[in-house]
Parts: sequence; structure tokens; C-alpha cells
Amino acid sequence: MKIGVIGSGEVGRALATGFLSRGDDVMLSARDAKKKEIVEWASKAGSAKARTGTFADAATFGEVIVLATSWSGTEGALKLAGIERLAGKVVVDVTNPLDTSGGPPRLALGHSDSGGEQIQRRLPKSKVVKAFNIINAALMVRPKFAGGPPDMFIAGNDAEAKAVVTQICTDFGWPTHDLGGIEGSRMLESLAMLWVTLGIRGLGWVHGFKLLRDGSGG
Repeated sequence: MKIGVIGSGEVGRALATGFLSRGDDVMLSARDAKKKEIVEWASKAGSAKARTGTFADAATFGEVIVLATSWSGTEGALKLAGIERLAGKVVVDVTNPLDTSGGPPRLALGHSDSGGEQIQRRLPKSKVVKAFNIINAALMVRPKFAGGPPDMFIAGNDAEAKAVVTQICTDFGWPTHDLGGIEGSRMLESLAMLWVTLGIRGLGWVHGFKLLRDGSGG
């Protein structure tokens, strides 16, 4: 599969490397195709399947697109990628609408809207699926915990797109739970804020969430 990753930060690089390990053809992108981080990533990957390019290049290249930008840079990145280039494609939304302008992070959206919903509105012809927004970049691919892997939660409007993302999660070592439509991003982005708060309050950044059932079937 061809994967276009929009965003060259730790999250984008971690997922791009994960897709390479799955055997995919991957293009990691930035505004500038010569940006140091993506050039070094491709060199370190040492694979002919690792490519670099601009946001527009990645949007054209990928059958599946990973949106891994900071929230403040998301709108600009989508404009540069080109909405029509993303039409009909699965877009995995890994963003979180965090506002850090006034000190500790807080959600910039919530209750009646979410980043995932805004991205779906900006990309009306794309199939947006929220995923991978509740975990550290270093743990996104095959996370190892003493108690077993944590759970991944996803949300999106298109069942086939969610099936594609669920398979990606499975390949990356995640049990996956579908929360329904893209409005489920409201819960996922709040869960990401809980994850951040726990980290700030001393738990560190190597933690995840696990859904536990008592086995009674009730």
C-alpha cells in the first residue's frame, strides 16, 4: 500500500517507520521537501520504499494519508496538500486540538465539535478516521507494556475506511475499538487531554489506556 504522511514531527516519523516495517511504500512530507528531518529519516530508513516530498506530493502519492501535524499547522498543511488530491482517500487523523498559548495544554474544541469533525468538514470527499491520538509517538507501533498492549479507539463515518485503519492498528499491535461516527473524536480528543494531564502530573509519558471487561458477558 502507498502511504502519504503529512507532518514531519516525531509522530509522523514514528508512523512512517511503522508503515515501512509493514512493507508499505511511504512518503514522509513537509512544507519543504528538503527539510532536514525528513531527509534524515529517509537516509536512516535505508529503504527504497522510503520517500520524501512536499505535502502536495504526499497527498498525490498516498492511497492512505496520515495527518500528523500540530493543530496550529493543520489547516495550512491541508491547503498545501490540496483538498482535491485527498478526495476519495482514507485520511487517518492523528491530530489533537490543543491550545498551549496560555500555559499548560488545554483543549481548543470540545462538547459540540472536535478536530476530527472539523477536518472531515474541510475534506468532504475524504474518509476521515480518528486514530493514534491517545499515545506517545514512541509507543504507536507495537507498544510493549508489562500488562499487554493498551487499546486503540477509532472514530469515523465510513465503515470501509475504519476497516482499513483497524487492520493498520492490528498490524501495529493494537486491539481496536470502534466508537462510531467521526463525532466520536470529541471523546478521543478529551481522552488525549486526560493522557496529557496524567503526564504533566507526574505519571510520565509511557502510559496508555486499556478497556477491561469482567468476562461475565454482562
